Amino acid sequence: MSFLARPLRATTTLGLQLRTLTTTTPLTYYQPRVPSSSIPIPNVSGRVPLPDVPANSDFKIEIPAYPYGPRRVYHQSNTGLYGSALIRFGNNVSKRNEIKTRRKWRPNVQQKRLWSKSLGVFVRTRVTTRVLRTIDKVGGLDEYLLGHKAARVKELGPWGWMLRWRIMQTPEVRERFAKEREALGLPRVKGGEEKSLEEQLREFKLAGFKFEEGKEPKSKGELKEEADRMIKSEEKEFELGQEEDLFMKEEAKPKMA
Repeated sequence: MSFLARPLRATTTLGLQLRTLTTTTPLTYYQPRVPSSSIPIPNVSGRVPLPDVPANSDFKIEIPAYPYGPRRVYHQSNTGLYGSALIRFGNNVSKRNEIKTRRKWRPNVQQKRLWSKSLGVFVRTRVTTRVLRTIDKVGGLDEYLLGHKAARVKELGPWGWMLRWRIMQTPEVRERFAKEREALGLPRVKGGEEKSLEEQLREFKLAGFKFEEGKEPKSKGELKEEADRMIKSEEKEFELGQEEDLFMKEEAKPKMA
């Protein structure tokens, strides 16, 4: 939205060029490339662009859904670290006649580059001054995003949740979580779950994505044929187990005399 009635004209060597001054800010951040990693920082729309992977490939990165969902009030807070800040409304009251005039108080939002120790780059984001004080208090952006309390997760918002997911894919944070599990006496993660997203992407690039034996995905046509076959079949293919394993076995109805 432009706050000037007429656009300004800037005189250049090539002629007259119209220049419009606006107060709107771009919805995307131009993030730097993470060194020694092929997984970029996600954008505010939730997509993770993979420049080294062809667009028609089946390998896609899906970020887990934010447990609290997008914020219904003050939609701008979905694209930055706003904490629990909202627009507040009130009145300006004159001292002489006590005339009330409606007004609003907006949060103090700044555009900052915050250093991420695990990623090794500066992350561009919009952040309120209150959240900046909290980041300084806890010891950095990574410590703020990795807070485990429910109140911290709730004030992260959708954008903070995406940044939290991204730093959790780094080897430093994965090793930190492994040590915490060991300190709590929990077993280590076994099998393919221990592979990081970086290793899965590397395997996909080198040899293509391979599924375990018996776990290959089926096409929609195969799933439809299997469902039709189970419906038309006269055999008991919908039983969950053997007869002795069913704890809610239907009793036989008594015959009427």
